[in-house]
Amino acid sequence: MLSKLLSFGVNGIDGYMVTVETHVSNGMPAVDIVGLADNAIKESRERVRSAIKNNSFSFPSSRITVNLAPADVRKSGAVYDVPIMLGILESTGAIPKINPSYAFAGELSLDGYVRGINGALSMALCAKENGVTHIFLPAENANEASVVEGVKIYAVEHISQIVNFLKDETALSPHRYIADSSVSAFLDFKDVKGQEEAKRALEIAASGLHNICLSGPPGSGKSMLAKRLPSIMPPISTEEAIETTKIYSMAGLLEKNSGLVKQRPFRSPHHSVSTAALTGGGPWAKPGEISLAHNGVLFLDELPEFHRDALEALRAPLEDNRVVVARANGTHIYPSNIMLVGAMNPCPCGYLNDDFHPCTCSANQIERYKSKLSGPLMDRIDIFVNVASVKYEELACENYAAESSEDILQRVLIARQMQAQRFKGTDITSNATIPSAQIKAMCKTSKKAQAVLEKAFKSMGLSARSYDKILKVARTIADLEQSNLIEEMHMLEAVQYRNFDRKF
Repeated sequence: MLSKLLSFGVNGIDGYMVTVETHVSNGMPAVDIVGLADNAIKESRERVRSAIKNNSFSFPSSRITVNLAPADVRKSGAVYDVPIMLGILESTGAIPKINPSYAFAGELSLDGYVRGINGALSMALCAKENGVTHIFLPAENANEASVVEGVKIYAVEHISQIVNFLKDETALSPHRYIADSSVSAFLDFKDVKGQEEAKRALEIAASGLHNICLSGPPGSGKSMLAKRLPSIMPPISTEEAIETTKIYSMAGLLEKNSGLVKQRPFRSPHHSVSTAALTGGGPWAKPGEISLAHNGVLFLDELPEFHRDALEALRAPLEDNRVVVARANGTHIYPSNIMLVGAMNPCPCGYLNDDFHPCTCSANQIERYKSKLSGPLMDRIDIFVNVASVKYEELACENYAAESSEDILQRVLIARQMQAQRFKGTDITSNATIPSAQIKAMCKTSKKAQAVLEKAFKSMGLSARSYDKILKVARTIADLEQSNLIEEMHMLEAVQYRNFDRKF
C-alpha cells in the first residue's frame, strides 16, 4: 500500500513542502529511504522501528520504501521521523487514512517521545503559503510556530497523541501563542561619564543605522559604549521579529517553548572566530554571526585582531545586506541587515596620541597595525570616532548628570519617523540603505553644505562610496535636527566622522 504525507524542509531560512511517500510491498524485509537524504534521515529507520515496536504496533516484515519528494533537493535533519512512522502505520492499515491537509514534523526518541526541531517558524510560514491548515509539531516548537495566523498548530509530546487523534480516540486542541512578557533590561547610557563625542556618534549611528568604528586607548570605554547601543535603537517591529526568529530557529538558538525574539540582537564574537562562523557556512551552510545579528548589532571588539579573510568576507554582506553561502548541496541566502560596530586601539600598545601615556610603538609597527584593516572594508564604515581617556574630574564628580538612554531614544525615534515618511512606498528602511541612484533626491543640500562636501572630497581624496557615506550621515544629522535640508553645520559634522587617518 502507498501513503503520502506532507512535511517540510528548510533551505536557508525559508521552508518548502516535502511529500513523504511510503510504500510497503512484498519482498525481503528492508527499509530504503531515497530522495537525497542525509545520514540523520537515513538513521531514522532505526528510530522509527523502535518507536513502532515500543508503542504496541507491529513493524511489517516487508520491503518498505520511503521517498522524500522533491527528490532532487538535498534534505537534512531528523524532522521526518514522525511522518515516516505515520506513513508506515497508514500503509499497513494500523491507522485510518490521514487528511491531506495535515502536515507533520518531528524527531522521535526510541520510546516514541517527540523531540524538538530547527526551523519550525519557517515551516509554519511555508504551510500558510501552500494552504496547509493543520501542523503537528513537537511541543517545544509549538509556541514559536503558532505566531503564524491561519494555521492550526498542534503541540505533540508523544507519538501516541497523534495516533489517538487520527483514530478519533482523543481530541487535540490547537496551541495558542503565549507571548513572553519578560524583557531583559538594557545597559543605560546614564551610567557612562564623559565621552560626549562618542555618545553623539552612537546616537547618529542608531538614528540612521550607520556602521561605526570606535578607536581609543585601553580602558577608555569603547566596549561599554557599544554594549549600550541597543538601548537607543527603536523597538523591533513584528516583521523584523519574525525574520530574526526564523534565523535563530534555523540555527537552533531558540529556547524551548519560546516565541518571537523580542529584542534586537547584539552579537559579539571573539576575534578568533573563523570566516565560516562569522559569515555562515559549514557542511550544511548554517547562518553565521552576521546573520544572527540581523536587525541588530554586530560588535567586533579588537577589530584588527580578527583574521584578515574573515573581515574581508564582511565586505559583500555589508553592501548587499545578505549573505550568499554556496555549497555542494546548494546555495543558501541569509539576510544580514545589521549595524556593524567596531572597536580598536589606535596602535599596538594602544596609546597613540594619548594625553596620559606615551606611545611605545614605532612608525612601522603602527603602519602594520593599521594595514590589517583594508581600505575597501574601512570604506564601508560610515562613522569613525575617537574615544579618549576619561578625565579624573568626570569620574570623580558625584553630580555628573549624563543623559539616559530613554532621553536619547526619543530623539532617535523622531529621526526614524522622518525617515519613514521620506521612504514611504519604497523598500528603503533607513538613511544608511539609500541606493546611490536616489541619494541626490533624498539628500537635498544647501549651497554652503555642498561647498563643504566638495572641499572635503578634494582635500581628503575620498572615494565615490565615501562621498555617498558622508551624504547619508549628514542626512541623519539633519533628521535629528528635524531639518528637511542638509545645512552647512550638518555637513561639517558628517565630514569630521569620515577622517579615518586623523582619528586613528
